[in-house]
Amino acid sequence: MYTLGIYLYIAFVKLAAFFGHKKAASMLKGHKEIFSLLKEKVKPGTDYVWFHASSLGEFEQGRPMIEKLRAEHPEYRVVLTFFSPSGYNPAKNYQQADIVCYLPFDTKRNVRRFLDILNPKMAFFIKYEFWINFLSGLKKRNVPVYSVSSIFRKEQTFFKPWGGRYRLALHSFNHLFVQNDKSKELLRSIGVTNATVVGDTRFDRVIKILEQARQLPLVDAFVEGERKVFVVGSSWGEDEAIYMPYFNRHKEWKMIIASHEVDDERVKKIQEQYEGRCVRYTKATMEDVREADCLIIDCYGLLSSIYRYGDVAYVGGGFGVGIHNVLEAAVYGVPVFFGPNNRKFQEAQALKACGGGIEIANTIALAEKMDSFAADAQALETAGKAAGTYVADNAGASAKIFKALGL
Repeated sequence: MYTLGIYLYIAFVKLAAFFGHKKAASMLKGHKEIFSLLKEKVKPGTDYVWFHASSLGEFEQGRPMIEKLRAEHPEYRVVLTFFSPSGYNPAKNYQQADIVCYLPFDTKRNVRRFLDILNPKMAFFIKYEFWINFLSGLKKRNVPVYSVSSIFRKEQTFFKPWGGRYRLALHSFNHLFVQNDKSKELLRSIGVTNATVVGDTRFDRVIKILEQARQLPLVDAFVEGERKVFVVGSSWGEDEAIYMPYFNRHKEWKMIIASHEVDDERVKKIQEQYEGRCVRYTKATMEDVREADCLIIDCYGLLSSIYRYGDVAYVGGGFGVGIHNVLEAAVYGVPVFFGPNNRKFQEAQALKACGGGIEIANTIALAEKMDSFAADAQALETAGKAAGTYVADNAGASAKIFKALGL
């Protein structure tokens, strides 16, 4: 039934691509190139370590391990695969991997072809990746495979009466490096005992980002002066409806907005909502930004560096799909606002518990908290320090995994 489901999914992707779905078309184009790319680039007799991530967020969790492996074990070559175009497209030129491609659809034939060509020394699947045929194929070939930064919840299929096939797949892992004690306990409840709590490798990643933060002269010029700065990251329309009314009334704050999408239509909507002087990053001059109240980041790749300019940060998605990466902001020691859809994100729950994260339910709640921070500098500083300390205290998952594996 599982493999049948994979074939049905392939048919769905092809149908979607036929009717013009861009993401599906991009995925199919990439899949057509997988095996020719592998045959061209894989060198027989070379030891390859395979990392698989579903999308961009999981890739960010895997990066600390990839880069640590390259630095400490140059004898290995790295193959990086993705399931989603939203992961593959931004990372296809990632220099720390020797080969980057899509993961073939999880059919038994594709598994045989992929493993015959690559013959990996070991494999790492990041967070939620549990492809049954690939796991079975790796186990049959005695290739060590590890789950990294995985997290489990009781509502997942593994823990349901009908989840036997998926429970069996978990036994294909040589070891599971999980994020928390609850995950380890849930695995133990279904007989999976080869699990160790090491935390989340994302903490290692955001600390590395902090250390490598880019200097951005235009943003430096924008934040000059006495006004405090509110940085918005990965926002959606639902988020703007929450924070925009406050900043239309309070020009004593400057605002930097990095939307989840940066196309012209999206930027125009933001500009229409804001009643102050607003400029686009890619079209601004030094004079423009010094006179502006709001700076819109209309390109990708800068957000993780821009959070450091904020006195308060807001991470979007919490009024819709679920919050984006709050750790990228928290690492800079600023309090982080986010919407109510955060229950499945343990880092958000932990930030709330330590005082570094603030859940905002509506415009009134945001205004009240912003007013309290504006009136009490000590409270603002304390919340920021709590966020930064939380990130620093939870780093080190990558080193723990390497130590456990003897790498």
